[in-house]
Amino acid sequence: MLKHFAPRVLAGAALAVTLAVTGLANAQEHKFKMATAWSGGPLTDIGAQAFADRVKETSGGRIEIEVFPSGTLGPGLKVSETVKNGVADMGHTWVGYDWGADTTAVLFGGYAGSFDSERMLHWLYRAGGAELHAQWRDEQFGLVAMPLFIRTSEVFLHSRKPVRTLEDLQGLKLRTAGAWLDISQSMGAAPVTMPGGDVYPALERGTIDATEWGTLWENLSPGFYRVTKYVIIPGVHQPTAPFELVVNKDSWAKLSEADQKLISDAAFYTTMNSWLTIGQEDAKALEVYRQEGNEIVELDAEVQIAAHNAGIAWAEKQAEGNEWFRKVLDHQKAFADLWKDANRYRNVKTE
Repeated sequence: MLKHFAPRVLAGAALAVTLAVTGLANAQEHKFKMATAWSGGPLTDIGAQAFADRVKETSGGRIEIEVFPSGTLGPGLKVSETVKNGVADMGHTWVGYDWGADTTAVLFGGYAGSFDSERMLHWLYRAGGAELHAQWRDEQFGLVAMPLFIRTSEVFLHSRKPVRTLEDLQGLKLRTAGAWLDISQSMGAAPVTMPGGDVYPALERGTIDATEWGTLWENLSPGFYRVTKYVIIPGVHQPTAPFELVVNKDSWAKLSEADQKLISDAAFYTTMNSWLTIGQEDAKALEVYRQEGNEIVELDAEVQIAAHNAGIAWAEKQAEGNEWFRKVLDHQKAFADLWKDANRYRNVKTE
C-alpha cells in the first residue's frame, strides 16, 4: 500500500512547491517612501521605523519602506500634504496637525476633552472609531488612513517656570499644537506652534517659557529637561494622543488586497506595542528627571478640571456648523456613555 501512496505524496508535495514558487514569482515587490513629522526618538524608533521593519519582515522582504525624517521630503507639520501630492507614498504624523484644515482632526488625535488611551484604543478598534477616521481622511483629504502609534497622557509642560495654578498660566509662552492652541489661550496662556526640532533651541534661548511634546519617557530623547527645571504633570491638554499612517491613494492601489491587509495588521501591531512600551517606560522616567535635578510639579485640581471643561466647551463650539465634527463628537459621547460605569467594575480600591 505504501508503494502506491508514496508517489501521490511526492506528486502532491511537488505541486505545493510549484504553487509556492509561482506565488512568490507573482507576488509584487514594492519600495515606498515614508515622510514623517519626527527627527528621531520613540516616534521614529517604536513608531515609523518599527512599522517599516514589521512590514518588511511579514512580507518576506517584498515591501520595503524607507523612513525619512521631518523636513526631508516636506514640512514636518504638513506630512499629509506631502503624501497627497505624491512626494511620499505614505507618512507618519499626528492627525491633529491638520486641525487648521478641519478641526475634526483633534477628535482623532486627542485634546483636553478626550478620554484616556485605553478607552481611545477601544473606541478606535472595537467601536468603529478607526472606520470613521478612514472615512473622514478619504472624504476630506483624499488619503487612506489608519491609526499608527498611540501614547499615554503627555507631560503637561517642561517649563522654565513653576506652573501649578491658573494664575501661573497667565501670559506663559508655551509651544503646543492642535486644539490646545485655542484652549490654552482662552485660559490666559500665550501659545505658539513650531516643529519638534525647533523647540529645544527656543527653550534654551528663552524664546518660549515651556513646551509640551510627548510622555515622560518620550521627552527624555529631545532633552528638554536640560534647559528647563520643572516637569509639570499630568497632561490635561492631551490625555491621549493617537498618531496615524496616511497613504497616497495611487500607492495604496498598487498593493494587492492581501498586502493591504498586511499593512493594516502591521499598523495595529505597532500601535499596540507603542502603548505597552510607553506605559512601562513612563513609569521609570520620573526618577530620571529627579536625578537630573528637575522638580516634579503636579497641577492643582482646579487647573485640571478647568482644562477638561474648557476642552468640552471648545468641542461643542466646533461642532456648530461642522457636520463631520458633530458626527465624530456624538460617536465619542455615545462610547463614553457606554463606558461610564467602567471604573466601578474594573478598578479595585486599594487604599
